[in-house]
Amino acid sequence: MGTVATRFLPFHLPLIEEEDVQAVREVLRSGWLTTGPKVRQFEREFAGYVGASHAVAVSSCTAALHLALDAIGLEKGDEVLIPTLTFAATGEAVIYFGAKPVLVDSTPDTFNMDPDEVERSITPRTKAIIPVHFAGQPCEMVRLLQIARDNGLKVIEDAAHALPARYRGRKVGTLGDITCFSFYATKTITTGEGGMAATENEEYANRMRMMSLHGISKDAWKRYSAEGSWRYEILAPGYKYNLTDLQASLGLTQLAKCDSMWARRAMLADRYTEALSSLDAFQVPQVAPDVQHAWHLYVILVNPRALRIHRDQVIEELKQRGIGTSVHFIPLHTHPYYRKRWRYHKGDFPVVDNYFDRCLSLPLYPAMSNEDLESVIEALTDIASKFRS
Repeated sequence: MGTVATRFLPFHLPLIEEEDVQAVREVLRSGWLTTGPKVRQFEREFAGYVGASHAVAVSSCTAALHLALDAIGLEKGDEVLIPTLTFAATGEAVIYFGAKPVLVDSTPDTFNMDPDEVERSITPRTKAIIPVHFAGQPCEMVRLLQIARDNGLKVIEDAAHALPARYRGRKVGTLGDITCFSFYATKTITTGEGGMAATENEEYANRMRMMSLHGISKDAWKRYSAEGSWRYEILAPGYKYNLTDLQASLGLTQLAKCDSMWARRAMLADRYTEALSSLDAFQVPQVAPDVQHAWHLYVILVNPRALRIHRDQVIEELKQRGIGTSVHFIPLHTHPYYRKRWRYHKGDFPVVDNYFDRCLSLPLYPAMSNEDLESVIEALTDIASKFRS
């Protein structure tokens, strides 16, 4: 096949359809743009969808993590166990409190945080565990929850990738103490920017809702409506983390098709697995038998024994063929801040170090056509043949 593409397939495109556009248009015409009735409706419908008692809509998953850690009473000097294989936000939210993010390695099959490493990393200062459901596959939650119970720890799930994942028949969103979701532009449903914190604990929900809007007393957003009052009380020094009705209107229409978009991604993922399993140049994702993978990402590993070029060159070869890719994630322990501040080094986490040197995320989204998918498979097949060891 040719090496220069005439059309570029992006790594991700959101599925924005007429009903999404119409919903946003209606809010624009309503005159109520910021936090209001659409946000509350989105919270109710999202809570119902995942099966949680409470859901608090916020401006990002980072905000949700920050509020969740505040709700459990994280303090300066505490420690929180997180995987090194995650995005910056997971660690940042811990650092906001003057607490220490304690990094742990991953398992070599799913690349989720390793429960054995979690158990070994607990100290008297440990306050919580933040499992990250990497790529959309739930972590080994039975083990992690038992470890947490045995040690008096809280579990806050980073489920930025995991809507609508299931673990042993239960939707992610009802397993830990608080679960944090992302609605960023590339996620399984989107509000452009946005997030949600789901919990069974009413006290946590009330605290997060209050702190999401300057620490102002309940239903502060109503003060500009006919049923509200100009008086308000500041109960704590909170944050500006509220979601808007504009965003929530998009969230509602996206949520309505969450299942159908998942079904499309799952079908595309199955086709990737079917086609790429026969290529020894690449290793396809392994999925545990007791989960429903959300398929936010489809991550393959380059096999250096079967391919004479490095992962970075594979990315460039795909780019020349008009195919966008990404890498998830550059591990936290390799970044300058974590090396300098927390004294982490390359080699401290051998499973993730080996993973990172070989990983590659392929395009996977509902708007992707069958022809798009086959072009990716064809390109990888060509690369596997051309650069075979």
